[in-house]
Amino acid sequence: MAITSANQLELLQTAEAVAREKMIDPELVIEAMEESLARAAKSRYGADMDIRVSIDRKTGKATFTRVRTVVEDDELENHQAEMTVEEARQYMEDPKVGDTFVEEVPPVEMGRIAAQSAKQVILQKVREAERERQYEEFKDRVGTIINGVVKREEYGNVIVDVGRGEAILRRNEKIGRESYRPNDRLRAYVKDVRREARGPQIFLSRTDPQFMAELFKMEVPEIYDGIIEIKAVARDPGSRAKIAVVSYDNSIDPVGACVGMRGSRVQAVVNELQGEKIDIIPWSEDQPTFLVNALQPAEVTKVVLDEEAGKIEVVVPDDQLSLAIGRRGQNVRLASQLTGLDIDILTEAEESERRQKEFAERTQLFMDKLDLDEFFAQLLVAEGFTTLEEVAYVDLDELLVIDGVDEETAKELQARARDQLEAANRKALEHARELGVEDSLVNFEGLTPQMIEALAEDGIKTLEDFATCADWELAGGWTTVDGERVKDEGLLEKFDMSLEEAQDLIMTARVALGWVDPADLEKASEEGEEGESEGAEADEEAEKEAEA
Repeated sequence: MAITSANQLELLQTAEAVAREKMIDPELVIEAMEESLARAAKSRYGADMDIRVSIDRKTGKATFTRVRTVVEDDELENHQAEMTVEEARQYMEDPKVGDTFVEEVPPVEMGRIAAQSAKQVILQKVREAERERQYEEFKDRVGTIINGVVKREEYGNVIVDVGRGEAILRRNEKIGRESYRPNDRLRAYVKDVRREARGPQIFLSRTDPQFMAELFKMEVPEIYDGIIEIKAVARDPGSRAKIAVVSYDNSIDPVGACVGMRGSRVQAVVNELQGEKIDIIPWSEDQPTFLVNALQPAEVTKVVLDEEAGKIEVVVPDDQLSLAIGRRGQNVRLASQLTGLDIDILTEAEESERRQKEFAERTQLFMDKLDLDEFFAQLLVAEGFTTLEEVAYVDLDELLVIDGVDEETAKELQARARDQLEAANRKALEHARELGVEDSLVNFEGLTPQMIEALAEDGIKTLEDFATCADWELAGGWTTVDGERVKDEGLLEKFDMSLEEAQDLIMTARVALGWVDPADLEKASEEGEEGESEGAEADEEAEKEAEA
């Protein structure tokens, strides 16, 4: 691509040809040519000069100009590209700092080396423009399915020609032991597009759950039209998958629509996913109901949900246990991914055994602490009493409904329970003081003696120690490690302390110590309420617009 000043029209022809070939704006190519010519002129006139080149877009004529900027006397550094106000008066009337003086200079004849250098500049600019165009084109296609042709395979990674660029399908994003040969056609999900030094990198996936969701969107017109929505997807790529769907039209069965006539729609997706078995499940807002559906084909007898812990217990018939768990735990694992809950599966026999054990433990507690016979203790447990606190502080009428319990007996039961609790509190407090707990923590409102004892056993002995705790350290929580939810045991979790209660106690301690200004808390609370109010108003407006 040698460029000479004599051949003016060739500049425009070259620019158009390159732009057409690379599918970029011709203006970008001409700007690159202007920069390369200016660089060549600087090598002729001097690198310190500010030489600029302008190519006429109609005639192709290149105009070379030298630009000098007016600066303060003490800021003059480059005499070739700058001049003082005094010097500028020779060329301009009433010059001011910041003004520029432009004069045309003779065009330069470019030798072989200069032409080669100009060519490299142009090619570099064209490559940058091409990469930018490629990034802009593919960044909006993230989350969609793309078709391509396999070019080659490198160390298990597949390089795919996707039209105006190349994409990579990594080995861990392939289904099972898929292998491809050059020129094989491939369909994949655009997972990510990143800007990198070597150009935009397009990452594909065939194992992403959304790949299956997009395939259903292509096969099921009702999903594409928004009548049916895919609410959740869980996959064990190449083996089994579960997809939860809901219909916003009562006349359309979401499962039937996704299956299609004689299974034609779901079979098309199965074929694309190398025979992956797909369970299509009706979604429900009621989590226990949704979980029962998600564990299909296993039958579920009972569901016990612990929303705070994000955990759920499922009871199944003894002969359904292996079906509910699935091969290598696959069925329950996919159901867990689909619902976002930790699932414990018990058989009816196991659940019955556990309930009997809990019943016996609570009965023994009341027998030991309240000095009751076994029959009377069992009556209390059967009525739903589980702790001494419930007996001590429950409304008297709730004890009177028990057969054989009159008012005098009920009061005696409560008195015994309170005596036991007070004795336990004294013992816990004495132990805590032996461990070195200070009065600042003992007198802090909101902590029971047993809580103070538990904190002391973990080395938290002052209000300052308590104020530095995190809420999850007290109340416990869940952490996701390698895709698995791991339980973080809280110091006060056994006392049924929630995260919100832990947050309030810690913040109260920090205010009491003067670490936090109460006014700042009130301000933050008001801002939060305003934000919630604005969010609610925005939701209402959106609903009205949708109805309109």
